Amino acid sequence: KFWQFVDTSVRSYYNLIIKKAGQFLTDLQAHLLRFALALRSYSPAIHSSQQIASDEPPPEGCSAFVSFTDSKHLLDVCRSKPYLYKNDHTYPGVNKSDLPVVILYAEIGTKKFSSFHKVLTEKAEEGKLVYVLRHFLADPKPAKMLLSGYGVELAVKSTEYKAVDDTKVKGHGTNAGEDDNDEVQGFLFRTLKKSHPELQEQLTELRKHLLESTNDMAPLKVWEMQDLSFQAAARIMSVPKFDSLKVMKDLSQNFPSRARSLTRVAVTLEMRKEIEENQKYLSESLGVHPGDGELFVNGLHIDLDTHNPFSILEILRGEAKILEGLHNLEIKGEHQGKFLSLPVNTVDDSYTLDIRHPAIMWMNDIENDHIYQNWPSSLQELLRATFPGVIRQIRRNFFNLVLFLDPLQEESVELLKLAELFYKHKIPLRIGLVFVVNPRDDIDGFSDAGVGFYRLLNYIADEYDVPQAVIKMDVGGTLSAGTISAYLKRKYPKANPENILGAESEYDYKRKDGALFYKKSGLDALPLALFNGIPLNPDEMDPEELETIILQRIMDSTTAFQRAVFVGQLTEGLDVVDYLMEQPNVVPRMNPLILSTDRKYLDFTGRPGEWSTLCCLYDGMTAVSIWIVGDFEKVPGRKLLLNALKHVRASPGVRLGVIDNPSGKPSEDNTVLYRAVWASLLTQKNKAAAEFVQKLLKEESIQLLQQKTKIKDLLMQGMDVDAFEKKFNTLEVDFIRSQQLFCQDVLKLIPGQRAVISNGRIIGLLEEQEEFTEEDFHLLQKITLRGSAEKVKAQVKQMGMKAKHASDLLMKVDALLAAAPKREVRRDVHFIKDTHSVLHLSQRENEVFYDVVVIVDPLTREAQKISQLLIVLSQVANVKLQVFMNCKAKLSELPLKSFYRYVLDPDVTFLANETVSPGPVARFMDLPESPLLTLNMITPESWMVQAVSSPYDLDNIHLQEVNGVVTAEFELEHLLLEGHCFDLSTGQPPRGLQFTLGMSRDPLMYDTIVMANLGYFQLKANPGAWILRLRKGRSEEIYQILTHDGTDSPADAGDVIVVLNSFHSKIIKVRVQKKAEKIGEDLLSETTEGKGIWDSLVSIAGGGSKKDDGQKKKEDDLNIFSVASGHLYERFLRIMMVSVLRHTKTPVKFWFLKNYLSPSFKETISHMAEKYSFQYELVQYKWPRWLHQQTEKQRIIWGYKILFLDVLFPLAVDKIIFVDADQIVRADLKELRDLDLEGAPYGYTPFCDSRREMEGYRFWKSGYWASHLGHRKYHISALYVVDLKKFRKIAAGDRLRGQYQALSQDPNSLSNLDQDLPNNMIHQVAIKSLPQEWLWCETWCDDSSKQTAKTIDLCNNPKTKEPKLTAAARIVPEWVEYDSEIKDYGEGRGGGGSLHTNGPVHN
Repeated sequence: KFWQFVDTSVRSYYNLIIKKAGQFLTDLQAHLLRFALALRSYSPAIHSSQQIASDEPPPEGCSAFVSFTDSKHLLDVCRSKPYLYKNDHTYPGVNKSDLPVVILYAEIGTKKFSSFHKVLTEKAEEGKLVYVLRHFLADPKPAKMLLSGYGVELAVKSTEYKAVDDTKVKGHGTNAGEDDNDEVQGFLFRTLKKSHPELQEQLTELRKHLLESTNDMAPLKVWEMQDLSFQAAARIMSVPKFDSLKVMKDLSQNFPSRARSLTRVAVTLEMRKEIEENQKYLSESLGVHPGDGELFVNGLHIDLDTHNPFSILEILRGEAKILEGLHNLEIKGEHQGKFLSLPVNTVDDSYTLDIRHPAIMWMNDIENDHIYQNWPSSLQELLRATFPGVIRQIRRNFFNLVLFLDPLQEESVELLKLAELFYKHKIPLRIGLVFVVNPRDDIDGFSDAGVGFYRLLNYIADEYDVPQAVIKMDVGGTLSAGTISAYLKRKYPKANPENILGAESEYDYKRKDGALFYKKSGLDALPLALFNGIPLNPDEMDPEELETIILQRIMDSTTAFQRAVFVGQLTEGLDVVDYLMEQPNVVPRMNPLILSTDRKYLDFTGRPGEWSTLCCLYDGMTAVSIWIVGDFEKVPGRKLLLNALKHVRASPGVRLGVIDNPSGKPSEDNTVLYRAVWASLLTQKNKAAAEFVQKLLKEESIQLLQQKTKIKDLLMQGMDVDAFEKKFNTLEVDFIRSQQLFCQDVLKLIPGQRAVISNGRIIGLLEEQEEFTEEDFHLLQKITLRGSAEKVKAQVKQMGMKAKHASDLLMKVDALLAAAPKREVRRDVHFIKDTHSVLHLSQRENEVFYDVVVIVDPLTREAQKISQLLIVLSQVANVKLQVFMNCKAKLSELPLKSFYRYVLDPDVTFLANETVSPGPVARFMDLPESPLLTLNMITPESWMVQAVSSPYDLDNIHLQEVNGVVTAEFELEHLLLEGHCFDLSTGQPPRGLQFTLGMSRDPLMYDTIVMANLGYFQLKANPGAWILRLRKGRSEEIYQILTHDGTDSPADAGDVIVVLNSFHSKIIKVRVQKKAEKIGEDLLSETTEGKGIWDSLVSIAGGGSKKDDGQKKKEDDLNIFSVASGHLYERFLRIMMVSVLRHTKTPVKFWFLKNYLSPSFKETISHMAEKYSFQYELVQYKWPRWLHQQTEKQRIIWGYKILFLDVLFPLAVDKIIFVDADQIVRADLKELRDLDLEGAPYGYTPFCDSRREMEGYRFWKSGYWASHLGHRKYHISALYVVDLKKFRKIAAGDRLRGQYQALSQDPNSLSNLDQDLPNNMIHQVAIKSLPQEWLWCETWCDDSSKQTAKTIDLCNNPKTKEPKLTAAARIVPEWVEYDSEIKDYGEGRGGGGSLHTNGPVHN
């Protein structure tokens, strides 16, 4: 035993930690934790707090340290309050504001941590400080770990033009361990080798031969392809259920070598028919078409294009809470799905007050007043086109403005004038007035100016009409009782003031109604306006602004009415005001406590004991359970309960519970009232109990009790006296103590505090003076019912339970569903028939389960991904799975042209010796040797990944020529921060605005430019807390940041702080505005940027710019941009660079697209820069998620050549020349840079016309191109010069991306993306045609023009299909010299170095 203990392995530590965590987690959560650890999904969070700590910075040699605020007695410095982030671990101490914050940076489990932790938790519990813990390691280990959650593709390349480098790579002779998938054509080789060890070699040969024959990559005939998808489905459905996912994974991920064997599978007619029937139904109900791939978890749609395993894990965790809750409430099996799919009404942000109230005095009525009688009244008028900004005049009360006014306030006069203005100008606005004046009976118009004003207004309205009254009521001067009677005498000398203003006035009707309506509505301070019932903010009530705001509201709400008319919700027969007031967000009263969006709920899914003891009044089957919490020995507590009682008696469907929260220590004497209430609830019928409690709560009963009257003297008729007395006399005080503890521990109330709980939702800690009226209870009931209570009630009814149990269940389920984070609508996905086309895997009984429905064509990229996902999912959780084979019929080409692996493990894996395995990798076994393959990494949206080591050409993998294993290692270099930025005053993206990202100690680490498309920007970053700023220079001079969403600092804070702490995408929104004095300035105007930008650019390696070279030199640099992928093109690229440098005396800076360069090129380029003295910079940009994605590597690279020119380079680069890698330059490119582009943003060379024998291949001379170009030429994209200033100024990049987005949806358009796009856009973005000698290529130009050529391009020749290398040596004599010069230099240095590898690694 001793040695076993000593040998404790990593694996047993891991199991111990999981076991310890299991004490706090359910089984399902523990499985999800294992999955999260396997995914390393918390690594960024740990890395993030490490980075935040390093920014502090940590004191030297400390393994744990504390940082705090408000610390005069601890340190001499008083620091500003540190930022606390949303995901910080804050100790649950006392809830007080302005406590000092103490942040502990330490490693959990160390001695230092324990001593700090002990002190800090004690202080936090005493309410002396806020304690925050952040993970910190004093010396983190540099080892990297392997990640998962990404895909790797080996795409089969076309070998029409041979483009493979002939330089040999020294191979690694390691043997590829044979795959677990050891069965080949029915032979189990592992078993055979065990039983016949003497035949090892022959068996290996046989296995290889069989593999070669099954991996038959010979092309299929078109008629053999037609049915492949159905045949794959038939194969999957024919194997035993538990192997079917494995078979699906194998067929989709190794399709190129499985295609031949599938052609022999027979498909039954039943299966075909069933698939077609289901497809018809799915396309009608969900809009899913044949071949589409969709995943639904518990009815939630998970879009596979945007979701990755990390976000799916988040969804699973969110769902687990609801699923386990329902399971604990004994809702299982088919009931689970029914409750889950109940639509829970989301919390509305804005509520509308019902304006159908008699207290409103309407000035006009658009529908009935004669002044509007010539207007059309048909709703269809709304749909008629008008000029922008025109308000349609329709005889309907679409727009209603209600003003709540106190005549004594100065603003009231201004607002009345505004109402008059709207009326006179015949704006289609119905205007209502509510005057809030003194309601007392003992005052009249002579003593109170407000009352006088109201009576006078009524008098004039009686004589004329309300609009006239409003117009004429211009009393002049300040309003007082004197000015009113003077005005009356002056204007209406015949009227008797006593009859109008006096005590016996005839014009006092409805005076109290206004004040009452205002009080009951719960609105804020006067004056106040409602537009269609929606209250305007106090800052919108300025009469100067209000006019514009109302007109804007009319314009905005017109669109909503148009939509309602268009979809048929609003029809001719309906009253528009009724339609408006019957919307779900209309309430009878405003109470921010009840309507706030920030809601807290009790968790009822725990131990059942706590709630079952709470007895209620009206214990029928009710949808709403309200609990009143308070100290009922005090007036506010009694008042609250009394109001609740009145409400409950007036409106059925509510039950009432009472919880005592006494201020002091409960004893026999001070709990008499509450025990009597409790006893009556337990023993009496509803009506009797309600009447008795109501009597008890009245102040006279309280006085009697204080005078030592016995409770039994207060009993009423109709009560069961014996039962009551028996109960009352045996009630102990202890149960009140337990309620008091419940209030403290669960509800977090201090003794004596009041609260209202409605179906588990805790409403406010009511302040001493705060009233919660009957109307508030009415509103609360309405809001609770509207949430999900009504729908839950219908569902619970079907379960046929006893009333009390049903009400309890209803309350608990409602709290559970309402507390769940709001997600999109759950879909009910089912199939018409599911015998032949749906794969069913059933869940384990009596456990929490996820209901997963998948619709997938087994031969698509979705299937390659989803098959592995489902295998992992079924190991992580209990899953009820249905997979529908959504096959596409009549295929005319191979549906998949790649091998694929999806790297995902359900749990951390260990090696045989119990240590942790290095991590998940993508393994491709048994690949056919003949095809040429190219490797693609398919990673989550926000990952920037690059190859860090591989001696092989990953663009051209040819297994025939490799001994042993091809390995490659990629590294996750950055996580992306993406965002959208808009100018608040124009609503447009601020083109050319620059952001920088950094930390407090190093503010400029990364920078970017905002695009006009969607105001999009992206910044490279890593886990940690970052500060986003406007770039110093013009951006910061002209603009300022106003607000931001999705960030981690308050929306109005000056510093925009963004925390990256997960592998998810982080997308923020930033709104900026020009500074007042810079309104007329333009970011992209011609002024120079100064040298600041250039110098602050962080050069990635070697080529950093010298600070003191001054501006002149920068302008003189030649900037050359190029892209290359694969060893052959990198070899060409080096030759192109040397040829450029040979022909110019100007300093050169090369810009390379980093995304696709090989590790060996990145390693050698710095040495080359030294030898040939040039500068270089590696730029990278992630293809934005909203821009149509290309799947083929070559087309992606073409896209990078043209689509991102405005954002790849800093603003200080004025001109850039793109030179293809396979070009040889024979002239000074300075000439091209200085060439006048005559106002065009870029210049290209047209295709040569001189080689006559190629005429048949000149596609641009006929068809679409001939008609589109007209007299213009078709240009070649191998060489072009871009005037970046002009390019940005006319938003050329945004136009190109817009056109690309439109055209690229059609797979047949843009066949040469980088060339077709600018030529297609020639009418919108002009091209300057460069002189022909700038680009000569043998395919299109005749031999005589070669002498004058300034650059020679090695174009592909569609006629001869000559390989690149032979063409280069034949056409360009100097090419061979350049090539051998670079080779000699490379070998002299010891070559590119070769390393060994895996998948994305994360520091």
